[in-house]
Amino acid sequence: MPVSPPPLRQLLRDGLVTAAFCCVIALALTVGGHGAWDEQLVYSLAIGGVAWLVIEAGRLAFAADGSWPHGWRGAALVAAGSLVGLLLGSALGDRYSGQPQPIWRSPWLASTLVITVLAAVAVSFFMYSRAHARRLALEAAQAQRDAVQARLSLLQAQLEPHMLFNTLANLRALIASDTPRALDMLDHLNAWLRATLGASRTALHPLADEFALLQDYLALIAVRLGPRLAYRLELPPALATLPVPALVLQPLVENAIRHGLEPQLAGGTLQVRAELLPGALLCLSVHDDGAGLSAALPAKADSSTSHFGLSQVRQRLTALYGPAGTLELIAGDAGGTRARVIFPIKNTDLAGQA
Repeated sequence: MPVSPPPLRQLLRDGLVTAAFCCVIALALTVGGHGAWDEQLVYSLAIGGVAWLVIEAGRLAFAADGSWPHGWRGAALVAAGSLVGLLLGSALGDRYSGQPQPIWRSPWLASTLVITVLAAVAVSFFMYSRAHARRLALEAAQAQRDAVQARLSLLQAQLEPHMLFNTLANLRALIASDTPRALDMLDHLNAWLRATLGASRTALHPLADEFALLQDYLALIAVRLGPRLAYRLELPPALATLPVPALVLQPLVENAIRHGLEPQLAGGTLQVRAELLPGALLCLSVHDDGAGLSAALPAKADSSTSHFGLSQVRQRLTALYGPAGTLELIAGDAGGTRARVIFPIKNTDLAGQA
């Protein structure tokens, strides 16, 4: 996986590490009797700074992605940086100290060369290790994102036909009893499929799109249930653009209709609401005044399939938000059931209002 070139802050941090290393070398040379502290500091900073700049520039030139060159290129880069740093840095140090003789006549040439090479190798290895660790961290993060996306795609692929099969089963029953309403339902089904196609190919979409899809779905179901179904959708305008998992509400609505409202002869009312909770959390709730939680969780042979949608919602929340994404089923005080999906939001302006 390509790694982008290091940002300015990272370069400055590496430069400070190099400068600190040069200060340690200058102190050691001063203690060893090689000269005054200020002169050794200038020599050390000049040689080390030039060597670091040459190695850093060569690294970026060799590898467009900002990684360290491998094999002989890496060794040649360190050698070239050491040589240029020694020559140019020593010349800068000579100008400061007033040393008239060139470096190749210096009595400290051998020790200076050894120190420069060892220092360049040590600093280069340190920076290479840090760059390699960053690269591995980026690759691990990308692999984790790819795994989450693959899992979401699998869950989405399982969820779409489940809902479609339920709708087609309802349409088949209506064709035999009321053909005009069945045709009306077919028109709504066509509109719903068109609207769902785009949402089903993305992990997240705006909350307004989620409510629009829900409006299409409820219009489809209302053809079959008629006056037995009343519903209200409450979406505050300030929350309309928040990113939410695509098709996260529809399984909750489907469950509420099938197990809460349909068992009642008179049907009932369905309320879907979005609200902001403290702690930058978004709550999406589906409340029905139907048969209640005990009826919504029947001990039937098909109970595993009847709550397939709820299981998929839980798994998608876990994949996207970890333990911060939850799904709750709460029994109402006066009957009915409330399903609540809660997960964190990333809109900083709205998060500040929570």
